[in-house]
This record gives sequence, structure tokens and C-alpha cells, in this order.
Amino acid sequence: MFGVTRQAFYEAQSHEIKTTIAHSVVLCLVKEIRDIMPMIGTRKLLHILNNQIKQHGIKMGRDQLFDLLRFHGLLIRRRKRSVKTTDSYHWLKKYPDLVRELVTSTPEQLWVADITYIKTLDGYNYLSLITDAYSRRIVGYCLYPNLSSVGSVEALSMAVEG
Repeated sequence: MFGVTRQAFYEAQSHEIKTTIAHSVVLCLVKEIRDIMPMIGTRKLLHILNNQIKQHGIKMGRDQLFDLLRFHGLLIRRRKRSVKTTDSYHWLKKYPDLVRELVTSTPEQLWVADITYIKTLDGYNYLSLITDAYSRRIVGYCLYPNLSSVGSVEALSMAVEG
């Protein structure tokens, strides 16, 4: 029969059935644990399930579990690290905060600047803002694709022009 012996045919069929049963057992166990801990990763899941999987006579390693969960859409997306924005522990000169104790009484007396990271499909863009400290009104802004001083200077120019 198509170059395959009868024994090989039935053995392959039996192996496929056993694999399907093993996968359904593992998926049931995974769903039980995910009901309790929905964000648990695959490696920790394998560590927890290892004894139960062995009790059922199933041999499954890390990569096979990853493939099974990926096929059924049960992988948990890895949390991405947030952008580290401020590093004050360096050898460069640190300037004192001159406005911490200053109380403003009128608009246009003090401007403060800030840079906000905005995540896009292409990576990060940087929004430079110049804000009036008294009225909290944004007087200048610039969205720039990199963290060079050009974005901040353009925001300052917009604020000065008014």
C-alpha cells in the first residue's frame, strides 16, 4: 500500500492517536493552572506540570510544550521592559533645581520643559513640551524621532514665538 508496510501504517496511526491524547491531557492541565495563574509563563508551567505529565506517562520537554501552546494560541506575551529615562548616577555635572522653592504668581513667569517618550510602530518618538508653570498651559511642543536637542530647541522656539 503506497510503499508503506501494513505494520508501519498502523503504528503511525496509533502514534498519532497517542500524541493527540497526550496533547489534550497536557492542554487540560495547562488550562487548569492558567485559570488560577493566567499570566504564568511556559517554563514555569512546565516546571509545575512535570510530575503530573510524567504520571500520565507523557514525555514532553520545553520546546514541545512551547510548540503545543503556540499552536493553540496559549503562549503568554513577554512583558517588554520600559524605557529607562533618567540616570542621575553619572560623572557629569548635576545642576541644582532652581525652581523647586519658587512660587509663581502670574503666567509667563516660569516655563518648565519635559520630554515624553511615545511608542509607535517604528520605535519611540520624543515629545518635547514647554509648559507655563502657573497656568499649566503648553506653550511649545515638538514631536521628534530621536532624542537630540533639535526637538527641544524647536519646542522652545515655538514657545518664544508665542
